[in-house]
Amino acid sequence: MRARITAYAAGAGLIGTGLIGLLTHAADTRPTAWVRWFVGAALAHDLVLVPAVLLVGALIVRLPDSYRRPVRAGLTVAGCAVLVVLPALLGFGRSADNPSALPLPYGRNLLGVLAGSALVTIAWC
Repeated sequence: MRARITAYAAGAGLIGTGLIGLLTHAADTRPTAWVRWFVGAALAHDLVLVPAVLLVGALIVRLPDSYRRPVRAGLTVAGCAVLVVLPALLGFGRSADNPSALPLPYGRNLLGVLAGSALVTIAWC
């Protein structure tokens, strides 16, 4: 119990430090943009991510026991890869005056990672 309270206190201190930095450096951090991002992330989590995870979980339950763990691991890797690549795939940060920003074929590379993840999952099964 004492360790949990210590962890909560440390987390609250870090959150407070972040909020103070956000507000004291408002010209650099644009708090209204941060609030929009934070609310958008919370809505995306609650309205997209959670229902998708619950749906996939309901479908995985139908698999034989020996396949559940590999499929769950493979889907976790695939989901993390998609979340990491999605901003680049959608072109966030791309600039017409800087052609070296986001120069790679992110869609093709993502498909390669997903195919590799699928092959490892199939081999594991």
